[in-house]
Amino acid sequence: MTDGSVLRLVRQFLESGVMVGDSLEPTTKGSPQGGVISPLIANIYLDAFDQEMKRRNHRIVRYADDILILCSSRSAAENANMRATEILEKRLKLRVNKEKSHIAHSDDGVKFLGVVIKSQYTQIQPKKLQRFKQKLKSLTKRNSGKPLLEIIKGLNPVLRGFSNYFRIANCKRELKVIACWLRRRLRSIQLKLWKKPQRLHRWLKQQGNKPPFKYISMTKWSSSRSPLASLSMPNKWFDEQMLFNLEKVVVGAVF
Repeated sequence: MTDGSVLRLVRQFLESGVMVGDSLEPTTKGSPQGGVISPLIANIYLDAFDQEMKRRNHRIVRYADDILILCSSRSAAENANMRATEILEKRLKLRVNKEKSHIAHSDDGVKFLGVVIKSQYTQIQPKKLQRFKQKLKSLTKRNSGKPLLEIIKGLNPVLRGFSNYFRIANCKRELKVIACWLRRRLRSIQLKLWKKPQRLHRWLKQQGNKPPFKYISMTKWSSSRSPLASLSMPNKWFDEQMLFNLEKVVVGAVF
């Protein structure tokens, strides 16, 4: 069976052209690299690859053009790699990236779609964690002047998206470390927004805490780790501000 509306949509995407600078250029073959339609096009075109590998009794996992072939021995892996390359390049006229294609044992870790799959567990690739922290850092600049609730509103989709994608990994410790670091950054922002220690002290009294309170600098990064900062903005308080809590994400499970 075929779906005419989907086929028409695919054709429109393929023939829509691409913007090069300020001009529109026609597309004569393939689809634009990184285009929104690329995963669908890959799934349609590579279905023939999937079926042929299945016919040969190879176990594969594929997302768009990222392919993982599971084998029980190195010789089987070498054979599967050779057969897969043959199908992709000779039959489907595609080019296999030889630099990225390699054979790896699960004891050493197999990199796939941002995770490292090992024999007993799965972890997030370090570079993905680093990029995630850089993204959070850019969203929590202390000189932005934005109210804390507005910053939290911008953070939540990023936190939710990252954790939902990577929760398949055994990453409870990593998410906890990031959650603690992020709350510290938010405490630092709020201290700077209060500007004066008197406003912090007033907030502490409103929360039922009794003075005297120590003086702290409201602009130093080190103050975000002070007992007063944690007392005025405990972890529970961030839950009340609706900050997505990475520590509550269920990880290491198959969904």
